[in-house]
Amino acid sequence: MKHDVLSAASLRRTIYALGKNIPVPESRIREIVEEALRQAPSPFNVQSSRALILFGSNHDELWDHLLGVMKDIVKDPVAFAQTEAKLAAFKGAKGTVLFFEDQAPIKAMQEAFPLYADKFPVWSLQASGMAQFLVWTAFAQEGVGANLQHYDPLVDEWIYKKTGVPASWKVISQMTFGEILAPAGEKSYQPIETRVSVLA
Repeated sequence: MKHDVLSAASLRRTIYALGKNIPVPESRIREIVEEALRQAPSPFNVQSSRALILFGSNHDELWDHLLGVMKDIVKDPVAFAQTEAKLAAFKGAKGTVLFFEDQAPIKAMQEAFPLYADKFPVWSLQASGMAQFLVWTAFAQEGVGANLQHYDPLVDEWIYKKTGVPASWKVISQMTFGEILAPAGEKSYQPIETRVSVLA
């Protein structure tokens, strides 16, 4: 019997063909992100994950800015054309969720528990991954497609200047979301017995 949580997880796929006509209101997107961050586990309950949702011109401007940055980096015309098409697809989505990890509470934990100081940054990334997964899965349940990108540090300067988020918020990832214009491709799976073992 399939568990409800696992059934929900099976809906989560990387969707690249996204549009702006999502089946839920923008307020529902905010509710999902808020609840996901509220429920995501974190080490010592530090709750360091942060998110900022971009809609409208703010969303578009992020991807326009990145295109400008990539023009100075990708010199080969063929490669740049591919990059331009990819960024145009991200811009075509409804919005972007920016994920961060606030370094201030992490630093406080490092000072409070020096024995684990080197572990907190690693645990922080694990916590962020769980928060991102929850958002992504919840989007899928609502019929909203998404994909996850990692354009830091190329987007960092724009984010800090444009949005005004605290400098202690470390950029982790960018999740574009929107109307599903085309489904994800077929997903292949490695033999699960090579990935899971049992000792009894």
